[in-house]
Amino acid sequence: MITELPPLFQSWFDGQGWTPRQHQLAAVQAARDGVSALLIAPTGGGKTLAGFLPSLIDLAGNDEPPSHLHTLYISPLKALSNNVAQSLARPVVEMTLPIRVEVRTGDTSASQRKRQQKTPPHILLTTPESLALLLSYPEAADYFQSLKRLVIDEVHALAGTKRGDQLALCATRLYAMAPALQCCGLSATVAHPVAMAAWVSPTGKASDVRTIIAEEGAAPDISLLMPDGGGYFPWSGHMGLGSASAILKAIQQARLTIVFVNSRAQAELLFQALWKENTENLPIGLHHGSLDGVHRARIEEAMANSALRAVVATSSLDLGLDWGNVDQIIQVGAPKEVARLTQRIGRANHRMDEPSRALIAPANRWEVIECEAARDAVLQHDLDGEPPRAGTFDVLAQHILGTACAGPFDPEKLYEEVCRSAPYQNLSLQDFEAVLRFVEDGGYALRSYDRHRRLFRNDLGQIWVRNEKIIKQYRMNIGTIVDSPLLRVKTRQGKYCGEIDEFFASTLLPGDTFLLGGGLFEFLGMRDTSVQVATGRGQNPRVPVYGGNRLSISSNLAKRVLTILSTRSLWPDLPETVQNWLQKQERYSRMPAPEGLLIETFAYKKRYYLICYAFEGRNAHQTLGMLLTNRLEQTGAAPLGFVANDYALACWSVHPPENIGELFSEQLLGDNLQEWLDKSAMLRRTFREVALISGLVDRNLPGREKSRRQMTMSTDLLYDVLLKYDPDHILLRATRMQAAAGLTDLNRLSAMLKRVSGKLDIVSLPRISPFAVPLLLEQGREKIKGGSGEEALLAEAEALFRLSEKS
Repeated sequence: MITELPPLFQSWFDGQGWTPRQHQLAAVQAARDGVSALLIAPTGGGKTLAGFLPSLIDLAGNDEPPSHLHTLYISPLKALSNNVAQSLARPVVEMTLPIRVEVRTGDTSASQRKRQQKTPPHILLTTPESLALLLSYPEAADYFQSLKRLVIDEVHALAGTKRGDQLALCATRLYAMAPALQCCGLSATVAHPVAMAAWVSPTGKASDVRTIIAEEGAAPDISLLMPDGGGYFPWSGHMGLGSASAILKAIQQARLTIVFVNSRAQAELLFQALWKENTENLPIGLHHGSLDGVHRARIEEAMANSALRAVVATSSLDLGLDWGNVDQIIQVGAPKEVARLTQRIGRANHRMDEPSRALIAPANRWEVIECEAARDAVLQHDLDGEPPRAGTFDVLAQHILGTACAGPFDPEKLYEEVCRSAPYQNLSLQDFEAVLRFVEDGGYALRSYDRHRRLFRNDLGQIWVRNEKIIKQYRMNIGTIVDSPLLRVKTRQGKYCGEIDEFFASTLLPGDTFLLGGGLFEFLGMRDTSVQVATGRGQNPRVPVYGGNRLSISSNLAKRVLTILSTRSLWPDLPETVQNWLQKQERYSRMPAPEGLLIETFAYKKRYYLICYAFEGRNAHQTLGMLLTNRLEQTGAAPLGFVANDYALACWSVHPPENIGELFSEQLLGDNLQEWLDKSAMLRRTFREVALISGLVDRNLPGREKSRRQMTMSTDLLYDVLLKYDPDHILLRATRMQAAAGLTDLNRLSAMLKRVSGKLDIVSLPRISPFAVPLLLEQGREKIKGGSGEEALLAEAEALFRLSEKS
C-alpha cells in the first residue's frame, strides 16, 4: 500500500481539508502495479475520484500532454457522464492540469464528435452504446491503440444485463487493440464480488483483478413511515397513496427529498396525491423515463440549484448522480431488492461518514413485513441478487455485425476474443457459429431472402460486411435498450407532452382522461402514431400503465419475509394492525414455513379457491398460475382464472380441485411446457426484443423511423415463420432462454417445486383466510366494476376478525 500521493495531489487534498482514503490510495497502487481493479466503496466515499486518480497522476507526470486518448470512462447514464465531467473539472482546474475531459453521448453534436475523432481528449466519458458505435469505424484500432485506462462506473447496474453484455464484448475488443489497458470497475452495491471481478477482468478471470473493498460508512438511519390515522395499513394495493399526508409531512422536515417509487404509473398517482395535500405549495417535481428529456433536465437543474423540496422519481434517479443537498429519501412501496434499497438510500446525504436518512412507506400489510425484512438486510449489509448471467445470443449477433463494420475479421480469432469476456466464457463454438450464420444470411428459414444476407466470406475465410447500406443501418440501430411500445402524446397545437404505453392507448375512448407528467389530459383520438389530447377535466382520471414496470421480490428478501412470519418473537416489532393480521392467520389457518409450501382451499361465493404461498415473486407465480389452471382444466375442475402477487397465488374454479398434492409435482413443468410457452404472448413479446437487438428487424431505417406497430407486426410474422420452419433457430433459443430467466422465471419456479416436494401443508378451510384477502382484493379490482366485490370481501374479512375476538 502506498502511503502518500504525489506532492501536487497531496497539496490539493490538503487544500480541500481532505485526507486520502485508503481505498483511493489502493486504487492508485493497483494502477502502479499494472493490474486491473474492482473498487467497492459506499456512496459518498469518493470512489469515482479513486477511479480517476491514476489517470490524473499519470497525465500530470508527462512533460507535455499526449495527443492520444488516455482514459475511457463508461457509465450507464448520459446524465452521470455529464455529472462526472463537472466533478472532474474541479481538480483539473484547481491543480492547473493540462488535461482535456470531454463527454460523448447520443446528445453530442456531429461537429463535436468529428473533432473528438481527429483530436481526442485525454479523458473521454461515454456510454456502452457510444463505445459500440466508435468501435464500428475502421479507424477504431488507431484511435484506441494507446488507451491506458478503462473506468466502468456502477458495474452492478451493467453486469448481467444486455447493456453489460455489449460493454463486456466491446471491452474485449479494446484489450485486443490496447494490450497495456487496465480496467477499474466501481460500485457501491456488489453482492457477488468474485463474479463481478471476473466481469471486470480483461481475461474474464477474477484472479487477474485486485478487489478493493473500502471500509464501511456510517450506518443509515432507516425507519418505517406510518400512515396518518394510527398506523392502519390497507389489505392490498401497491401504490401507497394512503401515506401521502405522512409523506408530505416528512418532506416538510427536510431540505430536499427524493421520493422513490417502483413504477411510472405509481409516480404519476403519488405526485397527484401529494399535490392534493400540498396546501403550502411546496415545490415538488416529477421525474421518470416517459417524460421528455427537457422536462427531466429542468427537474435535475432545479434539484442542483436547491429550487425543489421533493422529487417523485422512479429508477431514473437511482444511479450515482451527486445531489449533495438531498438529505432524505423516502421509498414508497416495498423495494423488492435489498441492493435497490441500498442504492437509493445512498442518494441521501452522499457523505460516507454521516448516516443517510431513509423512510420506507409500505403500501399494504404484506409490504410492511417486506419493508422490515429489507431494512434489516440493509443494516446487516446482506445484499441480494444473482451473479451476472451468461451473455445472450442477440447481443453477440449485434457485436459480430459491428465488428464486421469496422473491417474484415477471422471468425476463429473473433471466437477466441469473445470467450475472453466473462459473459461469454462458456460459449460453445457450435453456438458461436450458429449466431454467425444468422448474421451472415438469417439462417435456414430466412437465407433465401436477400435482406437477411449481411455478411460474406472471401477465399481466405475472412468475414466481410456486404455493403455500406448495412453499415449505415447497423449504426442507426445500435444498442440493447428496447422500450415497451410507446406512443407520443401531443396537443392539437403539436406540443409534446410525453409518452404512454401503446396497449394503454388502445383502451382509451374519446373523452377519457388520464394523468401524465403531473397534468390531466383528455383523449381526443389517434393521429398517425400520436395520441391527440386536450387539457382535461374530471374527477376520475386513469393512470397510464407502462410495460415491464412491476418488479418481483428477490429470493433473499422473500426468505427474510418467511423468517419473520415463522418467528413469533419478531412480531412485536410490527405495527399493531399487522400483528393482529398475523395472529388471525395463525389461528384460522397456518403460517407458511420457510422450507415447505402452504396450500389453502376454501369455498367463497359459489367458487372453489386454491391459494398457495410460494414466495417466489410475481413473475414465477404468473407462470405457475397458467400451468395450474391448465392442469385443473385437464382434471375437470373447470378453472375460471387466477391472480398472483409476490407472495402467493390464487386459482378459482367451478368444482373443487382434487389430488392437490399431484398438482405441485415437478412434472408440472414437463408436459407440453415448451409447446405452451411457444404459443404464449410472453414469448412473442420477448422475441420482439431479441429480433430488434440482433438486427433481424430494424428499428430505424434511413430517412424514417419504423413505427412500433410495424415492428410488432414484423416480429410476430417472423416468429411464426421460424417456429414453423426452423424451431431450433438461434433466435428462438435466445428467446426461450431469456423468458425462462425473466418473464416466466422458470428457473426459480423449478427450484421451488423441487424444494417443496413431500413438504406440502394442505389446509382445508371453512372460510377465507386472512392471508388470502389481499389476493382476492386484487382479483376484485380486475374483475368487479365499481369495487362492490372489494367491499364485500373486506366485510367478510372484518367479520372474521370480529368472530375471533368474541371467541
